[in-house]
Amino acid sequence: MGTIRLGLLRLCDAAPVILADNEEMFASNGVRVSLSVEPSWANIADKLSYGLLDGAVMLPPLAMACAAGLRGRKTDLVVPMSLSANGNAVTLASDLQTEFSDRGIASIVARRKLRLAVVHGFSTHDLLLRYWLAASGLRPSEQVEITVLPPAEMVSSLAANAIDGFCAGAPWGQVASHARLGFIAVESREIWRDHPEKCLTLRADLVERDPAGVVAILKTLRKAGALCAAADKRAALAALLSQTEYLDLPAELIEAALNPDKGGPVFNAQYPNIDHAKWFAAQMGRWHHVAVGAFDHAVNIYRPDLFIAAGGTEPAHRDEMFCDVGQRYIINQ
Repeated sequence: MGTIRLGLLRLCDAAPVILADNEEMFASNGVRVSLSVEPSWANIADKLSYGLLDGAVMLPPLAMACAAGLRGRKTDLVVPMSLSANGNAVTLASDLQTEFSDRGIASIVARRKLRLAVVHGFSTHDLLLRYWLAASGLRPSEQVEITVLPPAEMVSSLAANAIDGFCAGAPWGQVASHARLGFIAVESREIWRDHPEKCLTLRADLVERDPAGVVAILKTLRKAGALCAAADKRAALAALLSQTEYLDLPAELIEAALNPDKGGPVFNAQYPNIDHAKWFAAQMGRWHHVAVGAFDHAVNIYRPDLFIAAGGTEPAHRDEMFCDVGQRYIINQ
């Protein structure tokens, strides 16, 4: 069994993988893992595509786009578990706060075209941002300019007035708020309660050549996720994530961003629900004009059978999801 290379970005919802590596949980389950902290989702996707990574903490829509050949070379991938839920936020520049509070996002956009950043064109952030804007009566593809920036560059871009706001994962909205550069206009859990956020994505050839290693990784991350979800371990987890090689931010800021009661990530929603993949596929087709059927195979990269084989269980109750923008913009309730 060789070393399995996993990629991640500087985000709070990479916590299960970081904790498992730091506490030698992978090694205790008989698997060798090497972490690679990457600067952007484009790097993650490229390295997965060319076999420089065996797996990654990944955006589900990006994994599906890579598998469908819509982002770079077509790559056979597998999503055997979810790693986090919730945790994103739409953050707007501070000078927009009064008007937003009084009149809402549609009033601001009627006055001027906003430039909003997301972490990748194929991301939960992009889809949830567009869904929220549309539910607010706007035409996102026409009335708002949506650009792409790595998560760690969001706050500096806001400070430089290069963007008017962004949708990114924790802790970057909290960092902007703490620096008084922006305010959190809406948390992603308000758009889709307990929405899936990051997933574990593996190259399909890893699953074929090292099934025992995959089981060991899944068992390890299931346990690590439970530890990350424990409130009494939050301070220690924040201290770990604050280290230079990871988020390189003050531990107290990270600890606040990890609080799920305040919109932080949830780490115990681990079942890879195929219904979620179908929603992502429908929304990517809606906003990115992807041909009908382009994601039919990509949906099949979700592998709940692998999750269950590693001791996981299917949730007792499935989400009741709806995607009708004419209703309240919360997707499931």
